[in-house]
Amino acid sequence: MSANDLEEFYIHTVTVDTVVSGGPWGDEVATSEPLRCFVADKRTFVRDSNGTEVVSSTTITAPPEYREQFTPGATVHLPHRDAEVIAVANADSGPLDLPDHIAVSLT
Repeated sequence: MSANDLEEFYIHTVTVDTVVSGGPWGDEVATSEPLRCFVADKRTFVRDSNGTEVVSSTTITAPPEYREQFTPGATVHLPHRDAEVIAVANADSGPLDLPDHIAVSLT
């Protein structure tokens, strides 16, 4: 199996504004091409990069090759609102031969 095995579930499209560097006039932001994913609106508690427990309102499931786009603090343009990345979890099945993916927790 591969990450492509989940392709039929990626029915939503988002774009991501990722901070690529801090320049003399502020942060430079790169906007991604549209990314196919699955968006689930559900409130859950997650830990941010500081270890603080916060509420996540949305979780995105996406192919693992999108991992670099979803840095903590990046802005995600969802179909119905904008949100910030809280945390990203890698689901790598290793030798189990299950579909690999990432789960992105958003504000």
